[in-house]
Amino acid sequence: MHLQFSLLVAGSVLLYGQTPATQAVNPSPVQDLRTQVDAGIAPRALVDQAEAAAAAARDAELLNGPVSLDDLTEERATQLEEAARRQLDRSKARLAQVRTLVDAGLVPAQRLTAPTQELAWAQTTYDLTLSRTELIHQVAEMARAEQQFVEPPKDLAIAAAPLMERFDGDGAFTPADLQRVKRAFELQFHKELPVSADGETAVHRAMGFDHRNRVDVALFPDTAEGIWLRRFLEASAIPYYAFRSLIPGKATAAHIHIGPPSNRISARSGA
Repeated sequence: MHLQFSLLVAGSVLLYGQTPATQAVNPSPVQDLRTQVDAGIAPRALVDQAEAAAAAARDAELLNGPVSLDDLTEERATQLEEAARRQLDRSKARLAQVRTLVDAGLVPAQRLTAPTQELAWAQTTYDLTLSRTELIHQVAEMARAEQQFVEPPKDLAIAAAPLMERFDGDGAFTPADLQRVKRAFELQFHKELPVSADGETAVHRAMGFDHRNRVDVALFPDTAEGIWLRRFLEASAIPYYAFRSLIPGKATAAHIHIGPPSNRISARSGA
């Protein structure tokens, strides 16, 4: 895959870190306000403000929490994206409100400083969140491609190399094999093997794929590095799948999958 694979193998990260402090709102006061509104002794606007503050606090808590990329599913990634988007939209709205007051001469221009900084922070948080979650979506697409396109479509006209090449080897791939491949690659190219997914992850589990003892490598199969890796795997009788292109209808990229195919979790013994 042509992606920043180093982020995929990180242990634990914060999607951004500390955003401007947002106080958590206890749901009880919100319920109390609803009761007062129903009784006609408080304006509805107070409930709206309290609910908006509670929603903002939930989004901030979600974005500020540590996220292990091994445990980040597509569903969780979408939740983070949506939270970051809402936070950005709220910051834009607050700045617009203050700018309206400044333009009307009701408050000094200095009042724009805080909401402008808040918007810049929210934009950075949103951009960084997308950079993290995009990787998760791409890994998920790659796992789907491994399962769905075990063989190239028979009706697809292939001008040169097929979309996918399969080498069965002896059908086995062990942790010892992986270490041997890594060492050989480092000796040959003086850099680490660009592993984009090592073993089973929450992304694969969420989609129902057994990715244990499989490894995805972010290399195009026909580059010098990709060719060398495939030849080494073949000489070692290690199975692999070489994907050369985006799969029609998918958003994944070329990569080399080392090991047997990613079977359905339901096919596991005892599952």
